[in-house]
Amino acid sequence: MEKKMIEELIGLIRKAGEEVLEVYDAGKNIGLEYKDDNSPLTEADRRSNNTITEGLKNLTPDIPVISEENRSIPYEERKNWGKFWLVDPLDGTKEFIKRNGEFTLNIALIEEGEPVFGMVSIPAKGMIYYGSKGEGAFSLSLTSEKTEKISNKDAVRAGKLKAVASRSHLSEKANLLVEALGADMVNAGSSLKFILVAKGEADFYPRFGPTHEWDTAAGHAIAEAAGAVVCGLDGKPLEYNKEIFKHDGFLVCTPSIKDKVIDCVSGITT
Repeated sequence: MEKKMIEELIGLIRKAGEEVLEVYDAGKNIGLEYKDDNSPLTEADRRSNNTITEGLKNLTPDIPVISEENRSIPYEERKNWGKFWLVDPLDGTKEFIKRNGEFTLNIALIEEGEPVFGMVSIPAKGMIYYGSKGEGAFSLSLTSEKTEKISNKDAVRAGKLKAVASRSHLSEKANLLVEALGADMVNAGSSLKFILVAKGEADFYPRFGPTHEWDTAAGHAIAEAAGAVVCGLDGKPLEYNKEIFKHDGFLVCTPSIKDKVIDCVSGITT
């Protein structure tokens, strides 16, 4: 990804983050509604979606945009797209409503079914993370304006492994896996879990059950750019732009423990 484009995307996601924080700081007046699948939608989701999608269309008019709030493009139209943006304008709406700060804004570039660039903003923490295939992953503090490289070191930490799991979607299978591996576990919301593995602050993040492609794409790109492994629970690559935008679970982990974790997953799911 060209430096100029990254700078443009930082400006875009930063602006969207500021709009999200305006709603967040307003307290109870967040315009809460519920979608057909009973998932929550707020004014912050809507404002972030408009800012990011319109911004991407202006930056790259030849690259289509799909977002969680604008997902209705027929598969027959998009199945031959070689490249497109995939956006989750507010990942962790439940965390936003709970006001714990663990919500993110996610932008990913998909090429031939693979996320090759990802950017994740954590507005409440003043942080942006991004990574490109083959170019590494980075953090940007919006307070200090300092950029640093992040990395998942391919080494098991001293003592116990550390797992990170969903704060709002914790499953019994995840608990069983953590117990089988003798790991400690921390909980986090949204795509923060990908970032913790990308930074080497956690060894693995298992997700059992379905998730949407826009939930994973940006974090997937950053984690892999940082040297982590992202795959299905069977060890196979995650695919994007499928007819139905869903994954049947996935794993993010330090490379050296991938086989060990997948063996344990197999024992739990069979």
